[in-house]
Amino acid sequence: PGKEMKICTFLWIYYGYPTACYEGVNVEAMRYNCGRYLARRDKDSVHPDAVAGVPDSGTAHAVGYANEAGISFTRPFIKYTPTWSRSFMPTNQDIRNQVAHMKLIPIQDLIKGKKILLIDDSIVRGTTSGRIVRLLRDAGASEVHLRVSAPPFLNPCYYGTDIDSREGLIACHCSVEEIGQRLGVDSLAYLSLGSLPRMLEGDTACGFCSACFSGQYPTDIPTETHKNRFEQKLSEKGET
Repeated sequence: PGKEMKICTFLWIYYGYPTACYEGVNVEAMRYNCGRYLARRDKDSVHPDAVAGVPDSGTAHAVGYANEAGISFTRPFIKYTPTWSRSFMPTNQDIRNQVAHMKLIPIQDLIKGKKILLIDDSIVRGTTSGRIVRLLRDAGASEVHLRVSAPPFLNPCYYGTDIDSREGLIACHCSVEEIGQRLGVDSLAYLSLGSLPRMLEGDTACGFCSACFSGQYPTDIPTETHKNRFEQKLSEKGET
């Protein structure tokens, strides 16, 4: 009560269906904008042979980047099955690793000896990103550059997006350079927080929430912060 309604930025970046529009802003068009912005910022700093998106979450962003940069868009991975969940969602780390391991099959002919610029919509824990970079390296990529179409996740979400507590967010513990080193990429860059309003070309008069990036929440935050607080049995939490 008394708070202005805001739309979650992550609807455009990740969750929204491509044909959907929120406050006059089409999801697919916004994702293209993210890729274009990343390409403009990268101008003359990297020279990849091909641009690729992590399927399916980074595909639209990668198309926007490739179109802006005039670099070929390629698909060096085949998704094993479209029914696998996002790898950051399971609460068990072993299951997250298994999902990340089984989701993608590399196409060596499109990777070997190539400088690949890879785009994904986000890095949460780094589980998926690290696995994909290793797949590219093992398939013979000469360089791997990673671009992320969202700012670093620094805060949990309390409004329905499955973003973990700060303890599980890699950006809370490592600088961008350190994350790049952990993932094994030649370079790493995120979409800047200040660029989000420019990405949302349309009537966003109601405002949008970017608290998972900025820490500026539109409501009071709860005292219990762990995302799995509703996924445990009462007996496991010592409650009756």
